[in-house]
Amino acid sequence: MRELMATEPTGQEVQISGWVRTFRSNRFIALSDGSSIKTIQGVVDFEKHEESLLRRITTGAAITLTGKLVESEGKGQKSEIQVSNVEIHGDSDPDEYPLQPKKHSLEFLREKAHLRIRTNTFGAVFRIRHALSFAIHNYFNSRGFYNIHSPIITGSDAEGAGEMFRVTTLNLDGVPKTEAGEVDTAEDFFGKETNLTVSGQLEAELAALALSKVYTFGPTFRAENSNTSRHLAEFWMIEPEIAFADLADNMDLVEDFLQYCVKYVLEHCEDDLEFLAQREAREEKSKPQNERQELGLVERLQFITENQFERLTYTDAIEILRNSKPFKKKKFKFPVEWGTDLQSEHERYLVEKHFKKPVIITDYPASFKAFYMRLNDDMKTVAAMDVLFPGVGEITGGSQREERLDVLKRRCQEMNIPEEHVWWYMETRKFGTCKHAGFGLGFERLVMFTTGMTNIRDVIPFPRTPLNCEF
Repeated sequence: MRELMATEPTGQEVQISGWVRTFRSNRFIALSDGSSIKTIQGVVDFEKHEESLLRRITTGAAITLTGKLVESEGKGQKSEIQVSNVEIHGDSDPDEYPLQPKKHSLEFLREKAHLRIRTNTFGAVFRIRHALSFAIHNYFNSRGFYNIHSPIITGSDAEGAGEMFRVTTLNLDGVPKTEAGEVDTAEDFFGKETNLTVSGQLEAELAALALSKVYTFGPTFRAENSNTSRHLAEFWMIEPEIAFADLADNMDLVEDFLQYCVKYVLEHCEDDLEFLAQREAREEKSKPQNERQELGLVERLQFITENQFERLTYTDAIEILRNSKPFKKKKFKFPVEWGTDLQSEHERYLVEKHFKKPVIITDYPASFKAFYMRLNDDMKTVAAMDVLFPGVGEITGGSQREERLDVLKRRCQEMNIPEEHVWWYMETRKFGTCKHAGFGLGFERLVMFTTGMTNIRDVIPFPRTPLNCEF
């Protein structure tokens, strides 16, 4: 349909298939095939078609229109189809079809996830999701990275958080037990406890130490019993790893990568962005003045592409926050002190008020960062980084990895990670190790930012959340 709408109308015979959005006055059909936010209008001469056929053209019906492409007599469209033939592939019951041409709440549409992709909002979101996916692969391929398929089933916990989905073939009605009364995992399919992966990073590191530049892009799983607007049990992660690279190289990569992806959407998804920006603007009007976004959707994206990212340490960020007006006037809800993690309100202040540009914060306290992050010389901080965007705060994080075996062992002990769970990871530090770095980006977080959607359940086709696993 996109190609058809871009074609100069000269009365040529055309054929288009899609789904009926509206059918007005037994004459005007608005048809969509999902390739664009826009619909094409088919004009039917009702005197030339049986009334029984016209009654079957209802919202949601799948049809094919054949006719002449001519200049439109109406406003808002360049061309329309003078319909000579209508073929109906599947009827839609007008009394039962839930997606009528009216405003539906996002909560209602989540209950209709099998149909919601047909709406303008979700059509736009998932076309942008596709564009971002293509841009990600294109970016890494054009820069000499190799795509690595990391395992979905794993025996390790990359984050050390323990919130993992167990994978087993054991009969749950009669689980075999050891003499000590524990589950006998030796009887399981893999002969050990296994889980769905929370990250492909550790495996990507192995590949980077052979291929130099690699990335993963696959599903990951967290059994975190959280019902917030930013958490899913199943989501997708992009995780590049580069050998012979330090934290500075990592920051250069993440800045260039994010600017490329956002610029790609700005250049290739103009119609969908315009629709979503208008939708967001209407939603913002209903919010209290102090809760509204300062920048519109397109302006926020341009904020990323047109500004160099500010870089500062966690220690400097804490000092800036403690000297800020919100801190002195006790406007922050969460404490600001060295040794505590930054909250979204702090991150957004740094981006939107203080620097007025995207921010990368580095060198966080080791106490609340992962075991694999390289310990700095001060023995208190690690070579970690978080990237902060307007409206959302942290968008992604990464680090230079700990390549020193003795330090890595000590960090595992401090964080109660059994060495036998990551022996293979440790062993790479014995053979040809080198400095290396990478980051992990939750794909749905990036889709949320580029579409302006405020709930992560609305940027993945079939969300998996606590007590929700339909389809």
